[in-house]
Amino acid sequence: MGKKFNLFWEVTKYWLPLVALTTVFCALVYVVAQNNLRSNANDPQIQMAEDVAANLANGTAPQLLDKIDMAKSLAPYLIVFDDSGKVLSSSATLDGQTPLPPSGVFPDGKSKGELRFTWQPQSGVRSAAVLVHFSGKDSGFVLAGRSLREVEKRKDSLTQLVALGWLAAIVVTLPLVLFFSWYPRRTARA
Repeated sequence: MGKKFNLFWEVTKYWLPLVALTTVFCALVYVVAQNNLRSNANDPQIQMAEDVAANLANGTAPQLLDKIDMAKSLAPYLIVFDDSGKVLSSSATLDGQTPLPPSGVFPDGKSKGELRFTWQPQSGVRSAAVLVHFSGKDSGFVLAGRSLREVEKRKDSLTQLVALGWLAAIVVTLPLVLFFSWYPRRTARA
């Protein structure tokens, strides 16, 4: 019983640090990859919002845009607001109406010039949104957004892959630690 008990503690002594190291490594991979996925979700909206804001600042009138149902479409959308947050033009619809972002984004967007945020105007409808303030001949805000539905599917796949990788690493390290803990004892007896 004593030898088995010592073997248990020896295996635990080497295996638990490997489990901890594997956990930290997998968590790091997940955080970096998830952050990259979410950050990249803003890319087209940044360009769209900045281009439209520059045109509006130079006096171009907001144009009527084709309507995009935020709950169903993956297409990027635009909403143009005046300086007080009133909608001037929009391609986004949700339940037949132009959705409004939280009122707090306007002061933040005005002070920072650009604000990137995740917007959930309705349960199950999440968007990567970029709000750009413009001023010139006219002033106001341009919000460009697009659905996070596909990004969230990729994030779920990433979660599963990292979890499987973690589990595989844990399962592989235990027999290795057992072997290297047991083998020297066996050869010492021979």
